[in-house]
Amino acid sequence: MAGELIIGASTIPGAYILPKIAAAFKNEFPRISFEIRISDSAQIVDAVAGNVLMLGIVGAKLPGPKLHYQPFAEDQLILAAAAANPVPAEITMDELCALPFIIRERGSGTRKSIETLLARQHYSLDQFNICATLGSSAAVKEAVKADLGVSVVSRYAVRDELAYGTIREIEVDGLTMVRNFYVVTSPKRTLPNHYQVFLQHLLQNEELQFIRKTST
Repeated sequence: MAGELIIGASTIPGAYILPKIAAAFKNEFPRISFEIRISDSAQIVDAVAGNVLMLGIVGAKLPGPKLHYQPFAEDQLILAAAAANPVPAEITMDELCALPFIIRERGSGTRKSIETLLARQHYSLDQFNICATLGSSAAVKEAVKADLGVSVVSRYAVRDELAYGTIREIEVDGLTMVRNFYVVTSPKRTLPNHYQVFLQHLLQNEELQFIRKTST
């Protein structure tokens, strides 16, 4: 099997999940090459809907054109603070609202997930003390490390910082933050064979905590 796989991915899966998956797939199929286009979830979804991309990987289901979303992995979101930040190790939602808070831009899957999780607790970002809106997970992470504020980030993105002690995790009473990553395709297009094989490889990968149900 040979060919190029052009895959759109939002920041977290594009930076922290897909490279390892791509390497394993290429070991099995050496004549496959990859182009991974990283953008925010909204832009990836638009590209799939507009037939610019055949396959995307995103961190949230977004409203808009009818697309096919397959959940394949779980991601834990955590409240992250700089090691030197004096915020207690466990806080309430009201205390969180008062802290300087860093948020991703509109269109980000992480931001959409945060909005959904907050709504379940009858809160919204309008109640937060937003100190900065940043356009990438890397920028958010560096801002947290610099103690500009706290932020909700993917555990994937800060694993090294948590291990090295430059960022610490803060518990929020009553708030469990888990989201799905989704493969998104258009029901109007039939995937070429090498895309179908890669999709099955992704859905069946044993290193991911994948979810065996399909939602649309």
